[in-house]
Amino acid sequence: MATLEDKILGEKTHNYCSSSEDSDGENSESEETSSKANKITQETICTSEINKWEGTSTNTGPKGVLNDWQKYKQMENEKREDEDKQKIELIKKLTLTVRTALDEEREKAALEDPELAELLNDDFLLNYQKQRMQEMIQQTNHKITFGDLIMLRSDQEFLDAIDKEHESVKIIVHIYEENVEACGSMNLCLNNLSKIYNNVKFCSILGSCVGISKKFKAAGVPALLVYKAGNLIGVCLRLSDDLGNYFMPEDVQEYLVERGLLEDKTCTPALIRSTTIDSSDSE
Repeated sequence: MATLEDKILGEKTHNYCSSSEDSDGENSESEETSSKANKITQETICTSEINKWEGTSTNTGPKGVLNDWQKYKQMENEKREDEDKQKIELIKKLTLTVRTALDEEREKAALEDPELAELLNDDFLLNYQKQRMQEMIQQTNHKITFGDLIMLRSDQEFLDAIDKEHESVKIIVHIYEENVEACGSMNLCLNNLSKIYNNVKFCSILGSCVGISKKFKAAGVPALLVYKAGNLIGVCLRLSDDLGNYFMPEDVQEYLVERGLLEDKTCTPALIRSTTIDSSDSE
């Protein structure tokens, strides 16, 4: 129930505020404003710190994601370029440090003996290499040459062609019959090969001259017998089964090379082949 004082003051029962209450309200409002300001400041500091980390975008929309992806790709490209530069520099260093034994020998010789260094130039070594290869081939192939197909007429000539020849000479004897077509082709091919392999002795003899049997004449020719140092090292019978009745010198050459009975000319060192060509041209 309102009192007289309440009526005089406008019946302010519940809304009445004293001066002390006003001051309290003002203080609370200022504190609230201060706390809000502090909160905004903290949020600003946090936001600025987050913005410093490039791995996270403040914009979570499509533009922000695209921006992050572009930065990521740029960083990847820069990293790859740095790695490539490092690899190139390493390769250059390794290339500069690689030296052959010949280079080291030349440098050592230049310091110790200038005359020896002059001997170690490329031309000298190349000529020396050619000379050594030719010497090795000559030791293997000997210096005896033929160049034609030798026709033997009797069994004694057959024996002499084998027994009286130098032990380093390889002898290939063709036993043939006149009425066999493949035998005629073989004689032509051997005559051609005798000019290519002039260090090999190619011979040909009728089967009747060496007293072979009729069965061998019918089923064994054309036949090739290969001798060296008086020993039989290869036998090839009825070559028409493999080559047919008509064949070329290259076919016979390949057949004998595959069986190790003839030298493979393709295995001759390039240095020797070029030397042979140069010498033939000069003639």
